[in-house]
Amino acid sequence: MGIITMNAYAKINLSLDVIKRREDGYHELKMIMQQIDLKDTLTIEETDKNIEIVTDNEKLPIDSSNVVYKVWYTLSNEFNIKKGVRININKNIPISAGLAGGSTDAAAVLKGLNELWNLGLTERELMDIGVKIGADVPYCIMGGTALAEGIGEKLTKLKSFSNKLILLANPGIEVSTAYVYNSLDLKNIKIRPDTSKLIESIEKEDTNYLAKNMVNVLESVTIKDYPIINEIKKDMIENGAIGSIMSGSGSTVFGIFENENDLEKCKEKLNKKVNTVITSKTI
Repeated sequence: MGIITMNAYAKINLSLDVIKRREDGYHELKMIMQQIDLKDTLTIEETDKNIEIVTDNEKLPIDSSNVVYKVWYTLSNEFNIKKGVRININKNIPISAGLAGGSTDAAAVLKGLNELWNLGLTERELMDIGVKIGADVPYCIMGGTALAEGIGEKLTKLKSFSNKLILLANPGIEVSTAYVYNSLDLKNIKIRPDTSKLIESIEKEDTNYLAKNMVNVLESVTIKDYPIINEIKKDMIENGAIGSIMSGSGSTVFGIFENENDLEKCKEKLNKKVNTVITSKTI
């Protein structure tokens, strides 16, 4: 019986714009996605039948509502695989936090089972299966720096924005993605990101411009409901971050820093206010 260990990296949004609500109920998006070195570790072990999910995080479901169950079920049915798996998830990425914690676990299991079961699927084929599981899954398979459009599945690889110092602060609020999108007033979005200029700044390696011009339009919903998100953003800027926004639909806020001294000082301040403060880097 085979066994494989996979790293599942978190993502942040360097920008997030919502263009329109589609007829199918989803929203048309335009966003810049960036992987960071914060990761879950998943060990996938072949068994005779069925699936067993084990985790060190009591908040994570271990039944069919866990997205990795959906991956196993989809692949085993599509390719008529009669084997089972035991998946151990060592969870470091905060849950329901705007960091693609579920999607990245799904992507890791897709890649892991492709290897364990010798399916020979290409990255493109894995991404096509991934989008049926979740909108962020194709990006989590691709990784790096990317422009995501459509519901997040139309991806364009961008120049790498790696090795930037990131501080993450999560206030412990689990935000419903569906609620945030459904509450967004598209007609009254006051500030939108200039995505083309942000991409240009990545190409020119102008971190300063990018950090100062990051925009996430979903903040107009979350800050109203959870003012602490705005407080964390202000704390980041006042304590050395060159830019700070909320990631995804929240509630994690991140800041980009030029040096480790500023980052450490800011971390110290935020630790007094927020339970989860994590130092990271873009990859």
